[in-house]
Amino acid sequence: MPDNHKSRVVTTGIERAPNRALLRATGFGDGDFDRPIIGVANAHSTITPCNMGIGALAARGEGALGAAGAMAQMFGTITISDGISMGTEGMKYSLVSREVIADSIETVCAGQSMDGLLAFGGCDKNMPGAMIAIARLNIPAVFVYGGTIKPGRHDGQDLTIVSVFEAVGARIAGAIDDRELREIERSACPGAGSCGGMYTANTMSALFEAMGMSLPYSSTMAAEDAEKAESAAQSAQVLVDALRARRLPREILTRKAFENALAVLMALGGSTNAVIHLPAIAHAAGVELTLDDFNAFSARVPVLCDLKPSGRYVATDLHRAGGVPQVMKILLAQGLLHGDAPTVTGQTVSEVLSDVPECPAADQDVIRPWGRPVYPHGHLAILKGNLAEEGALAKTSGVKVPKITGPARVFDSEEACMAAIMDRRIAAGDVVVIRYEGPKGGPGMREMLSPTAALVGQGLGDRVGLVTDGRFSGGTYGMVVGHVAPEAAVGGTIALVADGDTVVIDAERRVLHLDVPASELARRRALWRPPVSRHTRGVLAKYARLVSQASRGAVTD
Repeated sequence: MPDNHKSRVVTTGIERAPNRALLRATGFGDGDFDRPIIGVANAHSTITPCNMGIGALAARGEGALGAAGAMAQMFGTITISDGISMGTEGMKYSLVSREVIADSIETVCAGQSMDGLLAFGGCDKNMPGAMIAIARLNIPAVFVYGGTIKPGRHDGQDLTIVSVFEAVGARIAGAIDDRELREIERSACPGAGSCGGMYTANTMSALFEAMGMSLPYSSTMAAEDAEKAESAAQSAQVLVDALRARRLPREILTRKAFENALAVLMALGGSTNAVIHLPAIAHAAGVELTLDDFNAFSARVPVLCDLKPSGRYVATDLHRAGGVPQVMKILLAQGLLHGDAPTVTGQTVSEVLSDVPECPAADQDVIRPWGRPVYPHGHLAILKGNLAEEGALAKTSGVKVPKITGPARVFDSEEACMAAIMDRRIAAGDVVVIRYEGPKGGPGMREMLSPTAALVGQGLGDRVGLVTDGRFSGGTYGMVVGHVAPEAAVGGTIALVADGDTVVIDAERRVLHLDVPASELARRRALWRPPVSRHTRGVLAKYARLVSQASRGAVTD
């Protein structure tokens, strides 16, 4: 390791004696002060199945770091389970937690002069939070995913947590009874690991692998399988090698890495939340990434994987079919990946994929060959128009007709909308508008999985549009448009929509339009006043003061 990257806690200098004394209490001996000090960011928590297996993985990584010649320093960070907080006030804290996680990891590693970072995360915000910190710190680092949950089973069908949300809608519609709902709820989540479809956690883990910041195949392993623990140990060994070779995150997190992530995102049919997390990570890495980039890759890259929420399979099926490397090799063969992009292993992307076949195995249909995609283009579309001048996001996978024009049904909160859905007051052809749920207005930009899943469960997923300045879960599908910017709380046009106004959603033409004369909008704008937030203290108030619009990744710095 170069001398200029040795830990500032060194054996020389009388003034360092207090540092050494404190470290001796943690287990350092005379020969340990010249070894690299590596932080182990441990997101273990029993709050959520996504994180409850991470403690053991982090301990395995800690031991492997010691065996490789480093001194590991374990510290904790937080998690919020989106699935548990969904549909409640607690969901306001979910996106906020991404910033808390990033800030906490940065603070510990910089404050304690860490030489490297091995970051463990499982739930949706652990992962982008850790990667934002990695990009800010720019010390050698590897991200280790806690692993995916295995699917639940009921009545011969694979289940995920989204199955329960949709079952609620089906129960409201009378399609199932209470007994069936209870059976689905009891069977959906059988053990440790992150939600099993290509939802946000599995999407972000796959993208980190594609970007070269996690080990090959690690992003689709099941949390409870032995190979996941072995991968944690291998990640520690790779990190020590990266530290000695001085492989820094910002040399890996280049524009090429983000373009590789965009290609893989489209091929996987990944979560809408990638559209808010990738720009935030790019911002931390000093890389320009805009909403227009998502449209460009959506036009070039088809959806190759038949994965939930709109498809049939879960992440463990993808793993058995060849995982992210198989998807990447198909894209590389089509000239859609930068094969010369570096990875934390020291190999280029092309070298990592050298032994992977260009065509997926014929005895599976999780990963489609290039000539037989699930959809001929990407599933994410950035829409613009007078209702979203800075942009909004539509997800078109599983949607039969990617456009709808209808009367607005306007709600100033998720709760108000959910009450209308539960009362069966939303009809086919309506366009539901949920506003004041953006980054500032929420604050916290809640996910709208409860209303969207309830609409799907009632059989309205293809027949009702939904527009919001909030977010959607990675498990959402249907004719939905989120991330509307500017949001209602800062005076975006979505704040001016009235019940009965005609709203046009056209994902094919990339248009989100409010069919109201400009003069009438000007009249409404003159009368509009920003709402007074009831969050005047604490983390939500601080977040609302600092956060950018969704179109810029909802960053706070």
